[in-house]
Amino acid sequence: MPGMLFPRFIKARLDAALADTRVVVLSGPRQSGKTTLARAHASANRPYFTFDDRSTLEAARADPVGFVRGLDQAVIDEIQRVPAVLLAIKASVDADRRPGRFLLTGSADLMTLPKVADSLAGRMTTIELLPLAQGELRKTEPEFLAQAFQGRPPRVGKRVVGDALVEAVIAGGYPEALLRLSAARRRQWHLDYLHAILTRDVRDLAQLDRINDLPRLLRVLAHHSGQLVNFSGLGAPLGMNHVTTQKYVGLFAQLFLARTLPPWSTNQLKRLIKTPKIHFLDSGLLASLQNLSLTSLRESRGKFGPLLESFVFAELQKLAGREETSVGFFHFRDKKQHEVDIVMENADGRIVGIEVKASASASHADFAGLRLLQAASGRKFAFGMVLYDHDQIVPFSEHLAAVPISALWA
Repeated sequence: MPGMLFPRFIKARLDAALADTRVVVLSGPRQSGKTTLARAHASANRPYFTFDDRSTLEAARADPVGFVRGLDQAVIDEIQRVPAVLLAIKASVDADRRPGRFLLTGSADLMTLPKVADSLAGRMTTIELLPLAQGELRKTEPEFLAQAFQGRPPRVGKRVVGDALVEAVIAGGYPEALLRLSAARRRQWHLDYLHAILTRDVRDLAQLDRINDLPRLLRVLAHHSGQLVNFSGLGAPLGMNHVTTQKYVGLFAQLFLARTLPPWSTNQLKRLIKTPKIHFLDSGLLASLQNLSLTSLRESRGKFGPLLESFVFAELQKLAGREETSVGFFHFRDKKQHEVDIVMENADGRIVGIEVKASASASHADFAGLRLLQAASGRKFAFGMVLYDHDQIVPFSEHLAAVPISALWA
């Protein structure tokens, strides 16, 4: 099941960017399919280089200007390993402003690296590639976001419920992991992957005093996925203060392992929780860190809820990545514990609220947070839904409905 067999949602955006932008950065976690997609754009006129090759890496580090000099066009993989090359690329594309000159890939969020944002401001566009979405795996073209922002319930294609949904969630979306023939082999791939990331790629981003504590902190963080972030509480079991913990969690975000979800707010509501939530960006990695399996989740269904919420969050991030206009992601919670798991706001200010349930039923009470969000958003509120483990859409009122989770890839 190699990544090249699947259409990627962002391909059209990538092609359009190369047609009008001097430098295009394809960013995302390692093994998400960036190299496959980037190499498809390499040719005799646009040679491919990777900084995972030792000779190429050493040549670029020794003389970044000389490395770039003479390149008319190029694809350069894992650019974060030699940030100095970006300054040489800036000089090159300032001298020759043709679009599509450099396609770069990065397994770290380059915009968080010192001086990168300034060095290529106005010359670069960044497109994010996360692991495979369910729609990519199933070769569908979901209209979920478009329909929701238009105020319509999403369509539902092939239903995926019960054990089949659990299996999809714990498998995750990394192409190489999906090649493994059993759940146990996938889990081992996930753990080996994380070990490689935390022992190699972290060193390219920062000098850390307690690098050996990163795996333990990541496991602690996994058990808080979908929850409000308390950096003091996260670091306490490891003897870390909140400043160090926040710094290290920031590194996990740079490496596309986890992402914080800021609170949504409005002048209409004063008593809101202003703490961000944390989500992992691949439910397979998260399940492996928590040692969750189909069997264990059958025995303890309560553990599936937070895992499912992170799965839905990641799926929505992938769907948003195919859109030309930006979609902002937030969560909503007030002091009375009314909440909406995921709030999305598009460039027009339209609001969509998502509540995630692991059960096969939805009740009036499940919409309490969505009704508050609807009232606070006014005319900007497009649609609110409880995504649940069922196969039917059930309307609860105007612009509110219970919707099968499989609508995400219909």
